[in-house]
Amino acid sequence: MKLPIALHTVTIPAYRGGVTAGKICFTWLGRKPMVYITEPTMIKEVLANYYQFRQSRRGNPLMKMLTKGLVDVEADQWVKHRKIINPAFHIEKLKHMLPAFYVSCNEMINKWEILLMGKSSCEVDVLPYLQTMSSDVISRTAFGSTFEEGRKIFKLQHEMIGLIMKSARSTYFPGSMFLPTKSNKRMKEIDQKVRASIRSIINRRVVAMKAKENSNDDLLGILLNSNYEETKQGMHKNSGLSIEEVIEECRLFYLTGQETTRDLLVWAMILLGQYTYWQARARDEVNMIFNEVLRLFPPGAVIGRVVHKETRLGNIMLPAGTFLQMNTILLHYDRDIWGDDVKEFNPERFSKGILKVTKGQACYLPFGGGPRICIGQNFAMLEAKIALVMILQRFSFEISPSYSHAPHIVLTLQPQFGAQLILHKL
Repeated sequence: MKLPIALHTVTIPAYRGGVTAGKICFTWLGRKPMVYITEPTMIKEVLANYYQFRQSRRGNPLMKMLTKGLVDVEADQWVKHRKIINPAFHIEKLKHMLPAFYVSCNEMINKWEILLMGKSSCEVDVLPYLQTMSSDVISRTAFGSTFEEGRKIFKLQHEMIGLIMKSARSTYFPGSMFLPTKSNKRMKEIDQKVRASIRSIINRRVVAMKAKENSNDDLLGILLNSNYEETKQGMHKNSGLSIEEVIEECRLFYLTGQETTRDLLVWAMILLGQYTYWQARARDEVNMIFNEVLRLFPPGAVIGRVVHKETRLGNIMLPAGTFLQMNTILLHYDRDIWGDDVKEFNPERFSKGILKVTKGQACYLPFGGGPRICIGQNFAMLEAKIALVMILQRFSFEISPSYSHAPHIVLTLQPQFGAQLILHKL
């Protein structure tokens, strides 16, 4: 069954007064200019200078409830947050989390085997199973022994995402988030419950740390220990993160960790379900397969920035307040960079590594780029590799006739109508 796997058409919103010049598109958002960039040299410069080109905060204010923490802070505050959080995602620390990856994936595989019991094959929408698995991984790796509490927090967070995305799809009126609607009341209730739950876990961990009973094998333990060391060595009281900041970082673990890994795995299975001859090779060549999956379906379809002070970018002068949008999808589907087979699933293009195929250009950005590149990319890749290898050891699969290919952006790029595959027990 041949599917239009690639995103054949990517549209940029059209605004009156828009001007296109090569790989740069200029439009207006009200009185604010917006510049769309797909020129690798310019993108590299923008991503490298996080002081001058800062995070864009356009859109529905409710969305900011989901993206506080490391992705929301700027300049020196970002440097502080990144320094304290970095140890939690060091590859040596991640190795301690391998058992959690294995247990969560094995639970999912067991469910599939039950569905196949007494059958030669079975149609399964793998998306909800991958979502449960990736959320369980986050719950186990973030909170360790308090895994069940973590699960409850995730369910609340997931409900919050649904409510916020529903609101984001409707017309936003300034101040409407403060109206006493049923949805707004529920979001406020969830926010308070999540904060209270995480604060309770943190307070117990702090007590354990003082009694030298704290575990450093999970993300929260590593983060608290790193924060303690930074505060102890700091020259002033604001050297470390406050409890509120730690809470926001924990919430961010849930959101980005679960979404990114789930989407990487579901697109990998969809592609391998069409190009079935790659399933046997995937056990040995999983890296280049995931690299190609991330090229075709990058988690973040666009990267937004805003100009802090007037500056020159390439041959154009950008005033302060200018919005920049770097379209990852357009970049990953640029025929001039990737060749005539740009819309095809061809992991071989990464056989000699990412640098070889990109020639060092900033044209492959599945996890962003520059100093602000996604801090959890090693976590996501390691979890996805383990999960895919375990799946391929137990099953073969192909795309189901009922699968409808419809990539769409919610927070990340995901299949709108699920991922229906025909599973076969090996």
